[in-house]
Amino acid sequence: MKRRTFLKNATAISTLSILTPKVVFGSQNNSAIRIGMIGCGNRGTGVLTSMSKNTNTNIIALADILDDKLLTAQEYFNKCNAAKGFANIQKANMYQGSKAYLQLLDNKNVDAVLISTPAYAHPEILEAAVAAGKHAYCEKPAAIDIYGCKRVLKIGETIKNKLSVVLGFQIRYATPYVEMVRRIQRGDIGEIVCVQLYYFSSGTLILPHEGMSDDEARIRNHFVFNELSGGIFLDQAIHMIDVCNWALQSKPLQAIGSGGRKGHLDFGNAWTNYQVIYKYPDDVNVGVQSSKIGPSFGDVCARFVGTTGIAEAHYSGGVYIKGENAWDSGIVKSGAELSPQQIALGTSLSSLDDADQNKGKSFINSIETGNYLNLLQPGCESTLSAIMGREAALRQKVVTWDEMSSSSDKIDTKLDLTQFDK
Repeated sequence: MKRRTFLKNATAISTLSILTPKVVFGSQNNSAIRIGMIGCGNRGTGVLTSMSKNTNTNIIALADILDDKLLTAQEYFNKCNAAKGFANIQKANMYQGSKAYLQLLDNKNVDAVLISTPAYAHPEILEAAVAAGKHAYCEKPAAIDIYGCKRVLKIGETIKNKLSVVLGFQIRYATPYVEMVRRIQRGDIGEIVCVQLYYFSSGTLILPHEGMSDDEARIRNHFVFNELSGGIFLDQAIHMIDVCNWALQSKPLQAIGSGGRKGHLDFGNAWTNYQVIYKYPDDVNVGVQSSKIGPSFGDVCARFVGTTGIAEAHYSGGVYIKGENAWDSGIVKSGAELSPQQIALGTSLSSLDDADQNKGKSFINSIETGNYLNLLQPGCESTLSAIMGREAALRQKVVTWDEMSSSSDKIDTKLDLTQFDK
């Protein structure tokens, strides 16, 4: 019986026997969650590597439109599997072309999928994954436009505690951030007055694309094309916006912004910088700056200013609170190298050391225990918040949440993926 048929008929036989996830995955031989990856790029490889190392997962299937991505991923993940005593990924479970993701989702042996394609494809693939009865970990953003976010929100409404479906906002699982947000929410910095967020990144490396079709060249360099990635505000600033929404337990009411392409490369159309001001409930003003240009990586920070203190978190540079209720996470604040003594004590320069590890564990554990996760709504709210800021900057006018809610704007990728079918 095909997996999707089994899922449709599961309710009918539930009065005869009910097998909990713990029983289904009870024996050592059957305990591993069998996972497939759709989109074999760098970010997905990083997430799945962490999942392989830190959870009981067996990587059994891969899908991509590009042959070279598939082969590179196969060689790499075969080594990950071998380290855990699992077999190599079978050739029959390697899927290439425009319908590769559908073929992988039709594989009855796949329990869960990691969706790590360019962002434009997230809603369509996530929708298909849930329809196929697969647990899904989808990278952020939820979508590149309002239409896609609304599509993902509808997916969330259909799950009804039958599957785990999450989006890749891993900072919510970083131990220092979790503790900082807990302290903010209990009032350690008093009433929040304003927030400063920034993400200053080095520029994007343009991959060679001579002799390729326009579509392939854009896909291989999707981060510099708004219609494929959503632009740098949805790729990078969104992380700090998500931390802000999480800490404030709300979403923005309106935004106004600016930015541009100054210093841009000749290839692509994405902006190099944004400056956006948000208005949140309770008269909280939030400023966001984002840039992706030049040879040097800058800093990433979320700083919350309250009436009795300031809380701030850097990717590297510490996570701490100054004021009446001072606190320090122990993450080193300077960029200096650690001493041998600090290394021996487990001291770290990065506040994200356990973020991917904890997020992956949470996802896999939810499948093993049956305590399923549905994190699509907060992920979509953070994505829509970032889209609001991007659109406010592009339009040079105030954009409100109510305006976004009544819109179904959709970005046309102008892609013909059938050219990649063999």
